[in-house]
Amino acid sequence: MTKPNFSAMSDKELRAYVLANKGDRDAFHIYCDRIYAKPGVKVTSMEQFEQLVRQKEGINRFQVD
Repeated sequence: MTKPNFSAMSDKELRAYVLANKGDRDAFHIYCDRIYAKPGVKVTSMEQFEQLVRQKEGINRFQVD
């Protein structure tokens, strides 16, 4: 099976892919690298990643576009 082009995906698209394909460690590490490059966030496990996503999704529910 061919891997998607992760570098062409937005952060949002890559996050959705990682959540849907939890066994894809390459995608997980690429997404972690992207998050780690942003100030203030350090992801060290899949559990922490999932917690951060749940927090982010909870925050987004209250935002108005």
